[in-house]
Amino acid sequence: MSTKIESVRGRSDLPAERLAVLRGALRGRLLLPGEAGYDDARMLWNAMIDRHPAAIVRAELAADVVAAVNFTRENGLELAVKGGGHNIAGSAVSEGGLMLDLSPMKSIEVDAAARTARVAPGVTLGELDRATQEHGLALPVGINSTTGIAGLTLGGGFGWLSRKHGLTIDNLTAAEVVTADGRSHRATARDDGELFWALRGGGGNMGVVTSFEYRLHPVGPEVFAGLIVHPFENARALLQGYREVVAQAPEDLTIWTVVRQAPPLPFLPVEWHGREVLVFAFCYLGGVANGDAAIASLRALGEPIAEHAGPMPLADWQTAFDPLLTPGARNYWKSHDFRQLVDGAIEGIIDAVDQLPTPECEVFIAHLGGAINRVAVDATAYPHRDVHFVMNAHARWREASQDASCIAWARGLFEAAAPFATGGVYVNFMPDDERARVQPGAYGPNFNRLATLKAKYDPNNLFRLNQNIAPAGR
Repeated sequence: MSTKIESVRGRSDLPAERLAVLRGALRGRLLLPGEAGYDDARMLWNAMIDRHPAAIVRAELAADVVAAVNFTRENGLELAVKGGGHNIAGSAVSEGGLMLDLSPMKSIEVDAAARTARVAPGVTLGELDRATQEHGLALPVGINSTTGIAGLTLGGGFGWLSRKHGLTIDNLTAAEVVTADGRSHRATARDDGELFWALRGGGGNMGVVTSFEYRLHPVGPEVFAGLIVHPFENARALLQGYREVVAQAPEDLTIWTVVRQAPPLPFLPVEWHGREVLVFAFCYLGGVANGDAAIASLRALGEPIAEHAGPMPLADWQTAFDPLLTPGARNYWKSHDFRQLVDGAIEGIIDAVDQLPTPECEVFIAHLGGAINRVAVDATAYPHRDVHFVMNAHARWREASQDASCIAWARGLFEAAAPFATGGVYVNFMPDDERARVQPGAYGPNFNRLATLKAKYDPNNLFRLNQNIAPAGR
Protein backbone atom coordinates (compact mmCIF):
# COMPACT_ATOMS: atom_id res chain seq x y z
CA MET A 1 0.00 0.00 0.00
CA SER A 2 1.25 3.52 -0.78
CA THR A 3 -0.09 7.03 -0.42
CA LYS A 4 0.47 9.21 -3.47
CA ILE A 5 1.55 12.80 -2.92
CA GLU A 6 1.86 15.41 -5.65
CA SER A 7 3.85 18.64 -5.52
CA VAL A 8 5.07 21.30 -7.89
CA ARG A 9 8.39 19.45 -7.93
CA GLY A 10 6.87 16.26 -9.27
CA ARG A 11 5.08 13.20 -8.00
CA SER A 12 6.15 11.04 -5.10
CA ASP A 13 4.84 7.61 -4.15
CA LEU A 14 5.32 7.36 -0.42
CA PRO A 15 5.18 3.84 0.97
CA ALA A 16 3.01 3.34 4.01
CA GLU A 17 6.09 2.43 6.04
CA ARG A 18 7.61 5.88 5.38
CA LEU A 19 4.46 7.57 6.61
CA ALA A 20 4.42 5.23 9.60
CA VAL A 21 7.95 6.32 10.51
CA LEU A 22 6.87 9.97 10.38
CA ARG A 23 3.78 9.26 12.44
CA GLY A 24 5.87 7.50 15.07
CA ALA A 25 8.30 10.41 15.29
CA LEU A 26 5.60 12.93 16.17
CA ARG A 27 4.20 13.99 19.52
CA GLY A 28 1.40 15.53 17.48
CA ARG A 29 -0.79 13.87 14.84
CA LEU A 30 -0.33 12.88 11.22
CA LEU A 31 -3.62 13.18 9.34
CA LEU A 32 -4.30 11.64 5.95
CA PRO A 33 -7.34 12.21 3.69
CA GLY A 34 -10.41 10.54 5.12
CA GLU A 35 -9.11 10.47 8.69
CA ALA A 36 -10.94 12.21 11.50
CA GLY A 37 -9.86 15.83 11.82
CA TYR A 38 -8.36 16.10 8.34
CA ASP A 39 -11.05 18.33 6.85
CA ASP A 40 -11.17 20.62 9.87
CA ALA A 41 -7.40 21.04 9.84
CA ARG A 42 -7.15 21.92 6.15
CA MET A 43 -9.83 24.63 6.23
CA LEU A 44 -8.74 28.27 6.29
CA TRP A 45 -10.39 31.59 7.15
CA ASN A 46 -10.80 32.52 3.48
CA ALA A 47 -13.42 30.17 2.03
CA MET A 48 -12.09 30.74 -1.50
CA ILE A 49 -9.25 28.39 -0.55
CA ASP A 50 -10.27 24.72 -0.74
CA ARG A 51 -7.15 22.60 -1.14
CA HIS A 52 -6.46 19.01 -0.18
CA PRO A 53 -2.98 18.25 1.16
CA ALA A 54 -1.78 14.68 0.90
CA ALA A 55 -0.85 14.77 4.59
CA ILE A 56 -1.17 17.13 7.53
CA VAL A 57 1.23 17.23 10.48
CA ARG A 58 -0.44 18.81 13.51
CA ALA A 59 2.64 19.78 15.47
CA GLU A 60 2.75 20.01 19.24
CA LEU A 61 6.49 20.44 19.78
CA ALA A 62 9.41 22.04 17.96
CA ALA A 63 10.68 18.51 17.32
CA ASP A 64 7.51 17.84 15.30
CA VAL A 65 8.34 20.84 13.14
CA VAL A 66 11.85 19.54 12.55
CA ALA A 67 10.46 16.12 11.59
CA ALA A 68 7.95 17.64 9.18
CA VAL A 69 10.51 19.93 7.52
CA ASN A 70 12.97 17.06 7.08
CA PHE A 71 10.28 14.73 5.73
CA THR A 72 9.09 17.33 3.24
CA ARG A 73 12.60 18.10 2.01
CA GLU A 74 13.67 14.47 1.75
CA ASN A 75 10.57 13.45 -0.17
CA GLY A 76 10.43 16.39 -2.61
CA LEU A 77 7.08 17.70 -1.39
CA GLU A 78 5.49 21.11 -1.39
CA LEU A 79 5.31 22.47 2.17
CA ALA A 80 2.59 24.75 3.54
CA VAL A 81 2.76 26.20 7.05
CA LYS A 82 -0.40 27.10 8.97
CA GLY A 83 -0.50 29.22 12.10
CA GLY A 84 -3.89 30.88 12.47
CA GLY A 85 -4.90 30.20 8.86
CA HIS A 86 -5.92 33.83 8.24
CA ASN A 87 -3.57 34.72 5.39
CA ILE A 88 -5.66 36.12 2.55
CA ALA A 89 -3.57 34.35 -0.11
CA GLY A 90 -4.30 30.91 1.34
CA SER A 91 -0.63 29.94 1.59
CA ALA A 92 -1.27 27.86 4.70
CA VAL A 93 -2.47 24.84 2.72
CA SER A 94 -0.96 22.95 -0.21
CA GLU A 95 -2.82 21.03 -2.88
CA GLY A 96 -1.26 17.57 -2.78
CA GLY A 97 1.69 18.48 -0.57
CA LEU A 98 2.33 18.44 3.16
CA MET A 99 0.60 20.90 5.48
CA LEU A 100 2.41 21.72 8.71
CA ASP A 101 -0.29 22.86 11.12
CA LEU A 102 1.13 24.79 14.08
CA SER A 103 -2.24 25.65 15.63
CA PRO A 104 -1.95 23.07 18.46
CA MET A 105 1.18 24.87 19.73
CA LYS A 106 -0.55 27.16 22.25
CA SER A 107 1.85 27.94 25.09
CA ILE A 108 2.14 31.52 26.44
CA GLU A 109 4.60 32.41 29.18
CA VAL A 110 4.33 35.97 30.53
CA ASP A 111 7.04 37.37 32.79
CA ALA A 112 5.21 40.32 34.30
CA ALA A 113 8.23 41.65 36.15
CA ALA A 114 10.41 41.67 33.04
CA ARG A 115 7.47 42.71 30.80
CA THR A 116 8.16 39.94 28.32
CA ALA A 117 6.26 37.05 26.79
CA ARG A 118 7.34 33.81 25.15
CA VAL A 119 4.66 32.71 22.70
CA ALA A 120 4.16 29.55 20.61
CA PRO A 121 3.19 29.94 16.93
CA GLY A 122 -0.33 28.52 17.21
CA VAL A 123 -1.50 31.27 19.57
CA THR A 124 -4.17 33.70 18.35
CA LEU A 125 -4.17 37.40 19.10
CA GLY A 126 -7.14 37.05 21.43
CA GLU A 127 -5.43 34.34 23.44
CA LEU A 128 -2.32 36.48 23.77
CA ASP A 129 -4.31 39.57 24.74
CA ARG A 130 -6.08 37.72 27.51
CA ALA A 131 -2.82 36.33 28.90
CA THR A 132 -0.95 39.64 28.87
CA GLN A 133 -3.87 41.72 30.12
CA GLU A 134 -4.01 39.65 33.30
CA HIS A 135 -0.87 41.64 34.17
CA GLY A 136 -1.91 44.99 32.67
CA LEU A 137 0.49 44.42 29.76
CA ALA A 138 0.04 44.22 26.00
CA LEU A 139 1.81 43.66 22.71
CA PRO A 140 0.91 45.69 19.59
CA VAL A 141 -1.00 43.27 17.38
CA GLY A 142 -3.75 43.35 14.74
CA ILE A 143 -7.46 44.12 15.03
CA ASN A 144 -9.03 40.67 14.57
CA SER A 145 -8.59 38.48 17.63
CA THR A 146 -8.74 35.18 15.73
CA THR A 147 -5.67 36.03 13.64
CA GLY A 148 -2.58 33.93 14.39
CA ILE A 149 0.40 35.58 16.04
CA ALA A 150 2.91 33.82 13.77
CA GLY A 151 1.78 35.12 10.39
CA LEU A 152 1.00 38.55 11.81
CA THR A 153 4.48 38.88 13.29
CA LEU A 154 6.38 37.58 10.29
CA GLY A 155 4.67 40.15 8.06
CA GLY A 156 5.11 43.10 10.44
CA GLY A 157 1.96 43.46 12.53
CA PHE A 158 0.09 46.70 13.29
CA GLY A 159 -3.05 47.71 15.14
CA TRP A 160 -4.44 49.95 17.86
CA LEU A 161 -1.25 50.12 19.92
CA SER A 162 1.26 50.60 17.10
CA ARG A 163 1.39 54.39 16.92
CA LYS A 164 2.43 54.38 20.56
CA HIS A 165 4.49 51.19 20.77
CA GLY A 166 5.50 50.26 17.21
CA LEU A 167 4.86 47.26 15.04
CA THR A 168 4.71 43.74 16.43
CA ILE A 169 8.17 43.12 14.95
CA ASP A 170 9.54 46.22 16.65
CA ASN A 171 8.81 44.42 19.93
CA LEU A 172 10.20 41.03 18.90
CA THR A 173 13.37 40.26 20.86
CA ALA A 174 14.10 36.64 19.90
CA ALA A 175 12.77 33.76 17.84
CA GLU A 176 13.40 30.03 17.66
CA VAL A 177 13.29 29.03 14.00
CA VAL A 178 13.69 25.79 12.04
CA THR A 179 15.37 26.38 8.69
CA ALA A 180 15.12 24.27 5.52
CA ASP A 181 18.01 22.00 6.57
CA GLY A 182 16.09 20.97 9.69
CA ARG A 183 18.36 22.92 12.04
CA SER A 184 16.99 24.97 14.92
CA HIS A 185 18.33 28.48 15.43
CA ARG A 186 17.85 30.99 18.22
CA ALA A 187 17.83 34.34 16.43
CA THR A 188 18.30 37.64 18.23
CA ALA A 189 19.87 40.96 17.34
CA ARG A 190 23.19 39.55 18.64
CA ASP A 191 22.96 35.88 17.67
CA ASP A 192 22.06 35.01 14.08
CA GLY A 193 21.34 38.70 13.65
CA GLU A 194 20.83 38.55 9.89
CA LEU A 195 18.22 35.82 10.26
CA PHE A 196 16.56 37.83 13.03
CA TRP A 197 16.48 40.87 10.72
CA ALA A 198 14.82 38.84 7.96
CA LEU A 199 12.18 37.36 10.27
CA ARG A 200 10.97 40.86 11.11
CA GLY A 201 8.76 41.39 8.09
CA GLY A 202 10.13 38.84 5.61
CA GLY A 203 7.10 36.57 5.85
CA GLY A 204 7.62 32.83 6.14
CA ASN A 205 10.47 32.81 3.65
CA MET A 206 13.33 31.86 5.99
CA GLY A 207 11.88 29.02 8.05
CA VAL A 208 9.27 27.95 10.59
CA VAL A 209 9.27 29.89 13.85
CA THR A 210 8.50 27.65 16.82
CA SER A 211 8.70 30.33 19.52
CA PHE A 212 8.52 34.13 19.63
CA GLU A 213 9.78 36.35 22.46
CA TYR A 214 8.34 39.84 22.82
CA ARG A 215 8.73 43.01 24.83
CA LEU A 216 5.41 44.04 26.43
CA HIS A 217 4.06 47.45 27.44
CA PRO A 218 1.82 48.65 30.27
CA VAL A 219 -1.59 49.19 28.65
CA GLY A 220 -5.06 49.02 30.11
CA PRO A 221 -6.74 47.07 31.43
CA GLU A 222 -9.15 49.75 30.18
CA VAL A 223 -8.79 52.04 27.19
CA PHE A 224 -11.07 54.76 25.86
CA ALA A 225 -12.40 53.40 22.58
CA GLY A 226 -15.42 53.20 20.36
CA LEU A 227 -17.23 53.95 17.11
CA ILE A 228 -18.79 57.08 15.62
CA VAL A 229 -21.14 56.34 12.73
CA HIS A 230 -21.94 58.91 10.01
CA PRO A 231 -24.10 58.94 6.88
CA PHE A 232 -22.05 58.01 3.84
CA GLU A 233 -23.44 60.98 1.91
CA ASN A 234 -21.09 63.19 3.96
CA ALA A 235 -18.03 60.99 3.33
CA ARG A 236 -16.06 63.54 1.28
CA ALA A 237 -16.10 66.24 3.95
CA LEU A 238 -15.66 63.70 6.72
CA LEU A 239 -12.56 62.14 5.16
CA GLN A 240 -11.08 65.57 4.47
CA GLY A 241 -11.70 66.48 8.09
CA TYR A 242 -10.35 63.13 9.25
CA ARG A 243 -6.96 63.71 7.66
CA GLU A 244 -6.71 67.04 9.49
CA VAL A 245 -7.66 65.47 12.81
CA VAL A 246 -5.15 62.63 12.57
CA ALA A 247 -2.40 65.02 11.49
CA GLN A 248 -2.66 66.58 14.94
CA ALA A 249 -3.42 63.39 16.90
CA PRO A 250 -1.11 62.36 19.75
CA GLU A 251 0.51 58.94 19.51
CA ASP A 252 -1.84 57.70 22.22
CA LEU A 253 -4.73 58.10 19.75
CA THR A 254 -5.37 55.89 16.73
CA ILE A 255 -8.34 56.44 14.43
CA TRP A 256 -9.30 54.04 11.65
CA THR A 257 -12.06 54.58 9.11
CA VAL A 258 -14.43 51.95 7.72
CA VAL A 259 -16.85 52.62 4.87
CA ARG A 260 -19.49 49.97 4.15
CA GLN A 261 -23.14 49.06 4.57
CA ALA A 262 -24.03 49.28 8.23
CA PRO A 263 -24.22 45.97 10.09
CA PRO A 264 -26.97 45.62 12.73
CA LEU A 265 -25.04 47.33 15.51
CA PRO A 266 -27.15 47.44 18.67
CA PHE A 267 -26.58 51.18 19.22
CA LEU A 268 -27.46 52.10 15.61
CA PRO A 269 -31.07 53.00 14.71
CA VAL A 270 -32.61 50.08 12.86
CA GLU A 271 -33.50 52.21 9.86
CA TRP A 272 -29.77 52.58 9.16
CA HIS A 273 -29.05 48.85 9.08
CA GLY A 274 -27.91 47.91 5.58
CA ARG A 275 -27.35 51.50 4.44
CA GLU A 276 -23.97 52.94 3.47
CA VAL A 277 -22.18 54.56 6.38
CA LEU A 278 -18.78 55.90 7.32
CA VAL A 279 -17.48 54.73 10.69
CA PHE A 280 -14.66 56.25 12.70
CA ALA A 281 -13.18 53.64 15.03
CA PHE A 282 -10.75 54.92 17.64
CA CYS A 283 -8.63 53.80 20.56
CA TYR A 284 -6.99 56.16 23.06
CA LEU A 285 -4.28 54.94 25.42
CA GLY A 286 -3.69 58.12 27.39
CA GLY A 287 -6.04 57.36 30.28
CA VAL A 288 -9.81 56.93 30.19
CA ALA A 289 -10.34 60.16 32.12
CA ASN A 290 -8.80 62.06 29.22
CA GLY A 291 -10.65 60.22 26.48
CA ASP A 292 -13.43 62.71 25.84
CA ALA A 293 -10.94 65.53 25.42
CA ALA A 294 -8.73 63.41 23.16
CA ILE A 295 -11.51 62.79 20.62
CA ALA A 296 -13.16 66.22 20.79
CA SER A 297 -11.95 67.22 17.31
CA LEU A 298 -13.13 63.90 15.89
CA ARG A 299 -16.55 64.32 17.46
CA ALA A 300 -16.74 67.79 15.93
CA LEU A 301 -16.76 66.36 12.41
CA GLY A 302 -20.18 66.32 10.78
CA GLU A 303 -23.43 65.20 12.35
CA PRO A 304 -23.17 61.52 13.35
CA ILE A 305 -26.03 59.06 13.34
CA ALA A 306 -24.86 57.35 16.52
CA GLU A 307 -21.88 56.89 18.80
CA HIS A 308 -20.73 54.13 21.08
CA ALA A 309 -17.68 55.27 23.05
CA GLY A 310 -16.19 55.11 26.50
CA PRO A 311 -13.94 53.08 28.78
CA MET A 312 -13.73 49.40 27.95
CA PRO A 313 -11.31 46.53 28.54
CA LEU A 314 -8.59 46.45 25.91
CA ALA A 315 -9.11 42.72 25.40
CA ASP A 316 -12.78 43.38 24.57
CA TRP A 317 -11.99 46.23 22.17
CA GLN A 318 -9.56 43.94 20.37
CA THR A 319 -12.53 41.70 19.48
CA ALA A 320 -14.81 44.53 18.29
CA PHE A 321 -14.43 43.72 14.59
CA ASP A 322 -14.54 39.93 14.94
CA PRO A 323 -18.25 39.65 13.98
CA LEU A 324 -17.45 41.22 10.59
CA LEU A 325 -14.50 38.89 9.98
CA THR A 326 -15.77 35.42 10.82
CA PRO A 327 -14.55 32.42 8.80
CA GLY A 328 -16.68 30.92 6.06
CA ALA A 329 -16.92 33.83 3.61
CA ARG A 330 -15.05 34.30 0.36
CA ASN A 331 -12.52 37.13 0.58
CA TYR A 332 -10.27 39.07 -1.76
CA TRP A 333 -8.15 42.13 -0.85
CA LYS A 334 -6.34 44.88 -2.69
CA SER A 335 -4.25 47.30 -0.66
CA HIS A 336 -2.26 50.50 -0.96
CA ASP A 337 0.08 52.47 1.29
CA PHE A 338 -0.24 56.26 1.45
CA ARG A 339 1.89 59.03 2.89
CA GLN A 340 -1.07 61.39 2.60
CA LEU A 341 -4.78 60.87 2.10
CA VAL A 342 -5.24 63.23 -0.84
CA ASP A 343 -8.50 64.21 -2.48
CA GLY A 344 -7.94 61.91 -5.45
CA ALA A 345 -7.74 58.87 -3.19
CA ILE A 346 -10.83 60.02 -1.31
CA GLU A 347 -12.77 60.32 -4.56
CA GLY A 348 -11.76 56.81 -5.55
CA ILE A 349 -13.01 55.44 -2.24
CA ILE A 350 -16.32 57.28 -2.51
CA ASP A 351 -16.90 56.02 -6.05
CA ALA A 352 -16.14 52.43 -4.95
CA VAL A 353 -18.55 52.56 -2.01
CA ASP A 354 -21.25 53.82 -4.37
CA GLN A 355 -20.84 50.46 -6.15
CA LEU A 356 -20.49 47.93 -3.32
CA PRO A 357 -21.21 44.52 -4.88
CA THR A 358 -22.30 42.83 -1.62
CA PRO A 359 -23.34 43.97 1.86
CA GLU A 360 -20.08 42.66 3.38
CA CYS A 361 -17.67 44.51 1.10
CA GLU A 362 -15.90 47.44 2.73
CA VAL A 363 -13.01 49.86 2.52
CA PHE A 364 -10.93 50.51 5.60
CA ILE A 365 -8.22 53.05 6.19
CA ALA A 366 -5.67 52.21 8.89
CA HIS A 367 -4.00 55.10 10.72
CA LEU A 368 -0.25 54.52 11.20
CA GLY A 369 2.71 56.85 11.82
CA GLY A 370 4.04 57.62 15.28
CA ALA A 371 6.48 55.10 16.72
CA ILE A 372 6.28 52.98 13.56
CA ASN A 373 7.90 55.74 11.53
CA ARG A 374 10.78 56.39 13.91
CA VAL A 375 12.42 53.09 12.90
CA ALA A 376 14.93 53.16 10.04
CA VAL A 377 13.89 51.64 6.71
CA ASP A 378 16.71 49.09 6.85
CA ALA A 379 16.33 48.22 10.55
CA THR A 380 13.88 45.40 9.75
CA ALA A 381 12.83 43.56 6.62
CA TYR A 382 9.56 45.52 6.72
CA PRO A 383 10.51 48.75 4.92
CA HIS A 384 7.43 51.01 4.96
CA ARG A 385 8.50 53.46 7.63
CA ASP A 386 7.17 56.61 5.95
CA VAL A 387 3.57 55.42 5.58
CA HIS A 388 0.73 57.14 7.44
CA PHE A 389 -2.28 55.31 6.01
CA VAL A 390 -2.99 51.84 4.66
CA MET A 391 -6.12 51.36 2.57
CA ASN A 392 -7.59 47.91 2.14
CA ALA A 393 -10.32 47.21 -0.38
CA HIS A 394 -11.90 44.24 1.32
CA ALA A 395 -14.22 42.29 -0.96
CA ARG A 396 -16.25 39.72 0.97
CA TRP A 397 -19.09 37.56 -0.29
CA ARG A 398 -20.74 34.15 0.04
CA GLU A 399 -21.36 32.59 -3.39
CA ALA A 400 -18.79 31.49 -5.97
CA SER A 401 -21.00 33.05 -8.64
CA GLN A 402 -20.08 36.45 -7.19
CA ASP A 403 -16.32 35.93 -7.50
CA ALA A 404 -15.83 37.92 -10.69
CA SER A 405 -17.86 40.97 -9.67
CA CYS A 406 -16.37 41.23 -6.19
CA ILE A 407 -12.78 40.80 -7.35
CA ALA A 408 -13.36 43.34 -10.12
CA TRP A 409 -14.70 45.83 -7.57
CA ALA A 410 -11.58 45.55 -5.39
CA ARG A 411 -9.29 45.83 -8.40
CA GLY A 412 -11.20 48.86 -9.66
CA LEU A 413 -10.65 50.76 -6.42
CA PHE A 414 -7.02 49.68 -6.39
CA GLU A 415 -6.46 51.11 -9.88
CA ALA A 416 -8.30 54.33 -9.08
CA ALA A 417 -6.22 54.96 -5.96
CA ALA A 418 -2.86 53.88 -7.41
CA PRO A 419 -1.75 57.32 -8.67
CA PHE A 420 -1.92 58.66 -5.11
CA ALA A 421 -0.22 55.73 -3.35
CA THR A 422 3.43 55.03 -2.56
CA GLY A 423 3.59 51.83 -4.60
CA GLY A 424 4.31 49.90 -1.42
CA VAL A 425 2.13 47.23 0.13
CA TYR A 426 1.90 45.44 3.47
CA VAL A 427 2.81 41.84 2.70
CA ASN A 428 0.07 40.36 4.90
CA PHE A 429 -2.58 42.12 2.78
CA MET A 430 -1.47 40.66 -0.55
CA PRO A 431 -3.66 38.07 -2.31
CA ASP A 432 -2.12 35.17 -4.18
CA ASP A 433 -2.28 36.88 -7.58
CA GLU A 434 0.01 39.73 -6.48
CA ARG A 435 3.34 37.94 -6.47
CA ALA A 436 4.72 40.51 -8.91
CA ARG A 437 4.37 43.11 -6.13
CA VAL A 438 6.81 41.33 -3.83
CA GLN A 439 9.51 43.45 -5.43
CA PRO A 440 9.46 46.37 -5.24
CA GLY A 441 6.06 46.76 -3.57
CA ALA A 442 6.44 44.63 -0.44
CA TYR A 443 10.16 44.96 0.27
CA GLY A 444 11.55 47.86 -1.75
CA PRO A 445 15.20 48.61 -0.88
CA ASN A 446 15.39 45.60 1.45
CA PHE A 447 14.65 43.00 -1.21
CA ASN A 448 18.20 42.22 -2.33
CA ARG A 449 19.35 41.66 1.24
CA LEU A 450 16.41 39.33 1.78
CA ALA A 451 17.14 37.39 -1.41
CA THR A 452 20.76 36.92 -0.31
CA LEU A 453 19.64 35.60 3.07
CA LYS A 454 17.08 33.37 1.38
CA ALA A 455 19.93 31.79 -0.60
CA LYS A 456 21.77 31.16 2.66
CA TYR A 457 18.93 29.71 4.73
CA ASP A 458 16.68 28.21 2.05
CA PRO A 459 18.69 27.82 -1.19
CA ASN A 460 16.20 25.39 -2.76
CA ASN A 461 13.18 27.51 -1.83
CA LEU A 462 11.47 24.89 0.32
CA PHE A 463 9.49 27.70 1.98
CA ARG A 464 7.87 29.02 -1.18
CA LEU A 465 4.16 28.90 -0.36
CA ASN A 466 4.09 32.56 0.69
CA GLN A 467 4.66 35.92 -0.96
CA ASN A 468 7.87 34.40 -2.14
CA ILE A 469 11.37 35.80 -2.17
CA ALA A 470 13.40 33.72 -4.60
CA PRO A 471 16.94 32.88 -3.45
CA ALA A 472 19.53 35.20 -4.96
CA GLY A 473 21.09 33.67 -8.05
CA ARG A 474 17.98 31.70 -9.02
